[in-house]
Amino acid sequence: MAKEEQSNQQEMDWTGHLGELRRRFFWSFIVFALSFGVGFYFRQEVYLYVANDVPFQLSVLSPFDIIWVYVIIGTIVGLLVTIPFLAFQLWLFIKPGLTKHEARVSLLYVPSIFILFALGLGFGYFIIKDLVLNFLLGLSDGIVNEMFTVNKYFRFIMQITVPFAFFFEVPLVAMFLTSLGVISPQFMKKTRKYAYLILVILGTMLSPPDFILQLIVAAPLIVLYELAIIMSGFVYKRRMKKLVALQKSIEEDD
Repeated sequence: MAKEEQSNQQEMDWTGHLGELRRRFFWSFIVFALSFGVGFYFRQEVYLYVANDVPFQLSVLSPFDIIWVYVIIGTIVGLLVTIPFLAFQLWLFIKPGLTKHEARVSLLYVPSIFILFALGLGFGYFIIKDLVLNFLLGLSDGIVNEMFTVNKYFRFIMQITVPFAFFFEVPLVAMFLTSLGVISPQFMKKTRKYAYLILVILGTMLSPPDFILQLIVAAPLIVLYELAIIMSGFVYKRRMKKLVALQKSIEEDD
């Protein structure tokens, strides 16, 4: 009877946790919808800022092209606002299981997520985008008449910037997973060669079929992975010190 009551209690706890998590995802979706609307409202300002940086004339082939451009603008703005909000909601979800020190330290992840995401967008837009675009434009060498549609150009920007925005979160994710004991710097070092292979493949997917340019794109990804190992090492050492101190206190109590 006691086991049955305990099982029912655990089931109720799980149901309550899942319900709370669902509510937090729901509010995150609301924030995404609102921020998407803000980006859509300021679509002309964003479009003109991006279009003024284009060294060629953008064209429209169908009435729906410009709509998709506005959707892309709203999506990027929505991601920029929603990702840190979602991180804060997840922090509130796990906060009851953390100590005051752990809650205070883990809260620092939230603004860091926003900063790194914004830096990744900026890196992709101001550096990688220009490298890839200049290479592609150089291939024509005046042989063909270049005509670029608004829709495809903004899709190109999104394909370049958004992946780098997420890649810039890798060191932070490594720190968080290390603090949970899921990974360690030793594990990341052992899997380094496989990680490099994956990063090079990603570099080839984000850049044209030019070996030098692929290496240039893959280089910052590899740097981010090495930075993730370093940050993971800091968190791992701090975690080991805490575990040793906890073990000593337990032995002294015994």
